[in-house]
Formats: sequence, C-alpha cells, structure tokens
Amino acid sequence: MAPPLQHFHPRRLLPRLHLPTSGRLFLHLQLRPLSCSSSQASAQTPPPHPPPLHGPTLRRGRRTAPDHPEEDPLLSFARTFDLAALRVPAAACAPLERRLRGHLLNWPRVRNIARLPNDDGHALLLPPSAPALPASPLTAVTRRDRLARQFNARGFVQFPNLAKMSRPSARAQRDKKGEGRGGDKEAKREKDTVYVVKVPGEEEDQWKGLVGEEGFGSGAWRGEPTRLLLLDESYAKRSVGELPEAVKVVLDDETKQGGSSSYELVQCQLTLFYNYWPMNEVLEALLPEGIIIPAGFETVGHIAHLNLRDEHLPYKELIAQVVLDKNKPKIRTVVNKTDAIQNDYRTMQLEILAGHDSLVTTVIESGLRFKVDLATVYWNSRLATERQRLVNSIFTSSDVVCDVFSGVGPIAISAAKKVTYVYANDLNPIAVEYLERNIVLNKLERKIEVFNMDARRFVTAIYSSQHVRPITQVVMNLPKDAAEFLDIFRGILRNRQAGQPCVMPKIHVYGFSKAEDPEYDFNERINLALCDNVANIEMHRVRLVAPGKWMLCASFTLPESVALAKPNYIMC
Repeated sequence: MAPPLQHFHPRRLLPRLHLPTSGRLFLHLQLRPLSCSSSQASAQTPPPHPPPLHGPTLRRGRRTAPDHPEEDPLLSFARTFDLAALRVPAAACAPLERRLRGHLLNWPRVRNIARLPNDDGHALLLPPSAPALPASPLTAVTRRDRLARQFNARGFVQFPNLAKMSRPSARAQRDKKGEGRGGDKEAKREKDTVYVVKVPGEEEDQWKGLVGEEGFGSGAWRGEPTRLLLLDESYAKRSVGELPEAVKVVLDDETKQGGSSSYELVQCQLTLFYNYWPMNEVLEALLPEGIIIPAGFETVGHIAHLNLRDEHLPYKELIAQVVLDKNKPKIRTVVNKTDAIQNDYRTMQLEILAGHDSLVTTVIESGLRFKVDLATVYWNSRLATERQRLVNSIFTSSDVVCDVFSGVGPIAISAAKKVTYVYANDLNPIAVEYLERNIVLNKLERKIEVFNMDARRFVTAIYSSQHVRPITQVVMNLPKDAAEFLDIFRGILRNRQAGQPCVMPKIHVYGFSKAEDPEYDFNERINLALCDNVANIEMHRVRLVAPGKWMLCASFTLPESVALAKPNYIMC
C-alpha cells in the first residue's frame, strides 16, 4: 500500500526557502507513483459529460415528416427539438424571466416566452373535487346584489369570458376580416411561420405535472392567462427534482411572495421551419458536399448581385431562390454577372435568376437617392466608403470639383452637397440621362454642370473655357484605364489666356495593380503617363478586388512643370 501523502503548511515551508545561504540551494523531490485498485479508479473517475450544445442547426433536431411533401417541399427543412418549459401566470412572467435569465433558452430569433392557443384563460381550469351541493335558486334581490358587487363602471371585471365575447381583441377582429377575404391570409401566415411551440398530449391530460405531482405553489389555474418560459436545452426531459437549485429557489421565492401562484413544468416541442434557418445553412443542405457555399453578394437597391463560380452555375436558380427567400422584402431581384466588363460604357452582362425582371432600382447612399438601371449603366455599392472618404476627408467647401468619369453621379452629387461647384462628365449617354435625373431628384441643379464627352475632350474644354471656375480637385474613377488619360494634363495650362488664375489641381486617379508592390507599380505608371517624376504621391488601398489584385487611389498635386510643359499625347 502506498504511503500517505504529506501536507506541508506554506507558512512552515517558505521561511526555510528564504534562509540566507552561502551557496546555492538545491531541492531534491522524489516522486512515487500512487497505486489504487481498479474499483477505486472507476469510482473516482467522473462520468463523461454529454457534448455541449451550441444552438439549433439543420444537422441536429428531429425531422418532421410532412403529410404531403409534394405540396410544400419547404417542410423538409422543419426540425423539432425537445425542450422543457415552465407554465407560469402571465402576470408573473416578466419578473420570472428577469430572475431566471441564464437558465432560459437563448436561441437567435426565438423568444423564450411562448404563448399557446389555450393560454388565454377562456376555460376555468379547476382540479377535480367533490361534487358540490345543488345551489338554491337566486331571487331577484340576491342576483341584483351579486351583480352590484361584481360589476363596476369599466364593465366586466369578474366575467373574463363574457368580456371577451362583448369586446373582441384587435387580433380577433383582424382574423375575422381575413376570413371574410378568404383563406389567402391564413395561408400566407402559415407560410411565413418561423417556429411553433407545442405541448404534446396536452389535450388528453391537462393535469399532468400540476401542483401535487411536479410543480410549485398551492393554487390552481383559475382561468387566468398563462405563458410558457422556455428553459435551456440542457434541461430537456428533466423532472422538477433534477432542475438546478437556483431555479428551485427562484420559484419557491416567487410562490411565497405571490401566495396563490402556481408553476408547472411541462415538456414541449419547438419546431423550426424553413424561414428560421439562415441562408448559409440552407445552401449547405441543398448543395452537394465539397462545393464552396456562396457567402455574400452586392446589394444595389432591391437587386442582389451575385458573382457565382463555375461550379455554382448548375445550381444558380436554386441559389438565387434561397437568396431571395432569405432577404425579403428588401431583395426582390437576384442577378448574376455572366461576363467581365469589356465595353467603353462599363456596363455589365447580367442574367436575372429570380424575382422581378426589372433592373431599374433606387439606391439610397448617405441620405442621397440615385436612380440606377444596371442593364445600361455602371454602379458599385462597395465603393460607398471610398466616396465618403473623398467627400468628408479631402474636399472642402471652397473646392471646385471636376469628375471626369461620373457615371450616374455618386461622387459628383455627394460632393455637390459640400463643395462650391461640380463639373460632371461621362461618355455613356444613358448614364448622363440618369445623372441629370438624380441631380433633380436631390435638388442640386444649381451646383452641377453636366457634360457628355470623351474624357480628353472634356478636360481640354474645361481648361480652355473662359467661363469655367478654377478647378481645385479632379477625380478620375476609371480603375481600368484612368492612368492612361493622365497625359491630357501635360501642358494643360500652357496656352492659358492672360488674366486667368494658374491653379494647380489635386488629382485623384484610380487604378488596379497585380504587382507584388502595388504602390510602386502604380506610381511608375503615373510617372510614365505624365513623362515626369511626380513627388509626394499619396497612395491609398481602396479594396482587394481579387486575390492579388488591389484597387488603389493615387492623390497628388499636378506639378507646374507638367502643366506648363509641351503636350505630348502619344509617347514621351
């Protein structure tokens, strides 16, 4: 048998370690193995705990077999979970919820307070008792006195059933109107159901689990409304004695304070339907194993813009329908880009996969409204942060902005709310038409002048006109080709007329780069276009467009040597 372990008090051991010594202090510890019998080891080993529960998923739960699966295939996503709940009076529900927080169900989009159809207190639920003696008939005087005690000026106090019959609730009135229109409203309500809570077998035996068998308190249900407090999933299929002591103490305390309150522990079933599950879980269940689940999409007004991979194309209609279902009513159309942008107007080839056929929508960005037709113009909602960076951090109230590639006007109109004046241009005539609509829509007609020209002709016309205000900011948001248009600024002020102010504008040019050092690569392309080494170029990484491909914004003040140099649009 192994010798017993020796226990040292820390106050007796530590002083010896701190004694002054002339040399080093060595501690030699000899560890001996502890021997024990197999029976003792099994008794000391704690039982294995069940795996932790982390909320509902489609992989867990019990499948609910639909009666007619061909009529509604969405019922195949229904999952049933067994839970425990406390049936409490409605008046005591809120205090109990606050005190039992941490022991209640905490699932997304599922309230831990449930209301069943028979919880309104219409029926008078009394425990079975001895048969009462037949009451003597009431006289007119006795009946009048009883009514005088039970009625007041507000109406029915002691007659809840009669009160509900005389004054139906607002929900009952709405349901009655829905019945008059037909069964469409009820069908829509069933289709939009997220989850349902049921107590199995309650109709057969409503007294199972009441006070006296498994419950707290001494009163009976006297027709008062009740609610279900859904307990945590780990408490499912437990009896009252197996509940945590904290829950028992709270219920005992509430019973003593309420006096006649009653609490019933019931086993219920929570069924989660298709509308509950998020988009990624539904797609994971529908798509074959091994396919990457499409995680995100761009939102343009009511349109969801997908960029599906080649492996997703056989299931594109299925993916689009799930995206449409999970983002209603905000999303009403789902499209997919079929080809890259290859034309001068920067329009995308889109395929409508689900929803409405129209691609005309209204986008609200920073309090401004933009009318957009994705079939004929270009729009990118992911650049909203970059547009606000320009307007809020760079532009000032005294600036005059020249937007060379304005599109439908997201930068031009946003800048017009702050700066003095804006000159906006685009090559696409349909984009210019929507730009003019958006200017009127946002009431900025006096601060924006619109042009429909090629970028080179536009810049030349702006700087050669005598009626144009001095330009202080130039925006060139055409990442694919904007750097190639910088040569137009070489010698742009060479032929200015006498008396015109010489203001060097600050240029903000956008571009893509796949180089290992994108800032250096874009800087060299700018120097090559201007035929000069531009100093103090501020580089800003806008976003990662694709793996290894960055969108950059280069901001610099046009050098005077470039603005007054001999123009050379072909080569250096």
